[in-house]
Amino acid sequence: MPDDGNRYEVIEGELFVTRGPIYEHQFVISNLIVSIGAYLEHQPIGTIVTGPGVIFSKVSGVIPDLIFHLHKTRKKNLSGGKLKGAPELAIEILSPGAASHRRDRVAKRNLFGKYGVQEYWIVDYKTRTVEVYALEQKVLQLVTKLGERDVLTSSVLPGFSCKVAEIFADLD
Repeated sequence: MPDDGNRYEVIEGELFVTRGPIYEHQFVISNLIVSIGAYLEHQPIGTIVTGPGVIFSKVSGVIPDLIFHLHKTRKKNLSGGKLKGAPELAIEILSPGAASHRRDRVAKRNLFGKYGVQEYWIVDYKTRTVEVYALEQKVLQLVTKLGERDVLTSSVLPGFSCKVAEIFADLD
């Protein structure tokens, strides 16, 4: 792909192009890393990684905003510095625009489900919500949509909890 400042992803053969993320997007990622990182200090079961390329097939390679994978999954999926398989958790921060929403809510959700991502979070800093999807028969189904007054938990991070408001703290 060209080195033009854009991000390129291929999902089931369809090319998606996005611009670099804006401040709010990256700010939310930082807050999530801090929260999940604090959990992992006490429960060192895996790793949280920002923006890794994940190759699922010859026609599907994406760059989730964040992934979490267990240590055993990383060892199995990491080859030559590239991830070639599903992490346990993928997290996307919604970027503005209909194309971005379609990519994250439809194309990536379907792809992640097809290849066995156990849990998928879609975080929307504009509405300050987190949607949690769980894998059921190769389909990521919406389990809950959380607002700032709610607490985020995870089936792949046993014992993890985070107030949704903390994800968006100091964003204003």
